[in-house]
Amino acid sequence: MTRLAAVDCGTNSIRLLISEVGDDGARTDVHREMRIVRLGQGVDATGQFDPEAIARTRAALQDYAALMQANEVTRVRMVATSATRDAANRDEFFAMTAEVLGAVVPGTVAEVISGTEEAELSFLGAVAELDPAAAAFVVVDLGGGSTEVVLGDRHVAASYSADIGCVRLTERCLHSDPPTDEEVSEARAVVRARLQEALSAVPVEKARTWVGVAGTFTTIAALAHRLTTYDSDAIHLREVGFGDLLPVCDELIRMTRKQRAALGPMHEGRVDVIGGGAIVVQELARELQERAGITSLTVSEHDILDGIIGSIA
Repeated sequence: MTRLAAVDCGTNSIRLLISEVGDDGARTDVHREMRIVRLGQGVDATGQFDPEAIARTRAALQDYAALMQANEVTRVRMVATSATRDAANRDEFFAMTAEVLGAVVPGTVAEVISGTEEAELSFLGAVAELDPAAAAFVVVDLGGGSTEVVLGDRHVAASYSADIGCVRLTERCLHSDPPTDEEVSEARAVVRARLQEALSAVPVEKARTWVGVAGTFTTIAALAHRLTTYDSDAIHLREVGFGDLLPVCDELIRMTRKQRAALGPMHEGRVDVIGGGAIVVQELARELQERAGITSLTVSEHDILDGIIGSIA
């Protein structure tokens, strides 16, 4: 038995998966965790990481490193995505990760992956448990700074990383509480422009099943299923029809921050950005229904972390 660790550091959150891999290649989750650190706070406007954001990320990563050591992890891969690709002072971030992770496995440091590799890892993690008869799949990983759109069956056929996510969209367009009609209209225009680029590169017309990964999708699905608290087991691989999905998005966009914070399945770190995420979800639903006749969303708790583990197993 070997224990491996994957860390995914995005614009909004940092996440950990520790897996045990048997001699036959079978994998079992040992520990899965997510923390909101908002590493990408202000990067869209300033072009660099805020020192406080790096400090928050360090604190979470130190806790993750302690868990890796306690679980006798022998291999670690940490990937950094949208915000890190954009930050001018990213060397400070990498030096921090080398210090913290090097204490677990010497020489380990975070690596920046391209939007294409991010999309492929997310796709492989998301579709592993799905029925092949439901292919082709269009997998969407909606992050804080970017949104990956990937088409394939068991292998990636086409992918695109769109330069828009819930944090980036909120910081750029949604400044009021609740957002004004004008702000929402501006945000929709930004999303539509970015999605047109993505959907020109990815022929989603071939898709039969839409799979959404990451916290915006899973939280909206929990609300659509009227869960009073967040339950990952109840959400994983659940289907949500657009008749239930889209009204929840409308409500989130119109709510005040206080109203969103009072929702049982809502993580406190998503409260101020999930309205932006809901706009992206609605625009994706509209496009996928028009282009592919898709009328429901399947959400997966397995995503890029599972793909990362697979890459080092």
